Amino acid sequence: MQDTSKQYDTIIESCKDIFLKKSADYGTSWRVLRTISVVDQLFIKAQRIRTIQQKGTQRIEDNIAAEFKGIINYGVIGLIQLQLPLSEREEIPMDELTRLYNQQVNTAKKLMLDKNHDYGEAWREMSQESFVDLILVKLQRIKQILANDGRTLISEGIDANYLDIINYAVFALILL
Repeated sequence: MQDTSKQYDTIIESCKDIFLKKSADYGTSWRVLRTISVVDQLFIKAQRIRTIQQKGTQRIEDNIAAEFKGIINYGVIGLIQLQLPLSEREEIPMDELTRLYNQQVNTAKKLMLDKNHDYGEAWREMSQESFVDLILVKLQRIKQILANDGRTLISEGIDANYLDIINYAVFALILL
């Protein structure tokens, strides 16, 4: 499991680098996104990967790895958005943004390590197609939770689904 932890950290560092550079370019303009809009951004990326997998070709240069990294970063955005009310300021200073990013990915990594302990790295035997399908399932679940006014009877909430989405995307990148 030590290799998994190091591989996880390497992928997250790459994603964080992209996230912070885009934040330097665009600011935190994503703060205006509502939960459904974050879900739709994640859906677009996952659906593109699925379409490329099914067709076996692509016409836009961004590769599948870049899309999985985008899924990770939008998952982090979703978690930050749940933590910070939309009525709060739109611009977040870089030092605070870095702290918020690290906080969310540390939560995701802890969950991954706990699940990895119980499931014994079963994900290493899974296909990339399965990770995309599981991400799409999690997005459908979030949409249903939103349709239920954010309430669940027995199931995990939106945040747990975002955490799983992040971890599935990391696993897919490790296996690429």
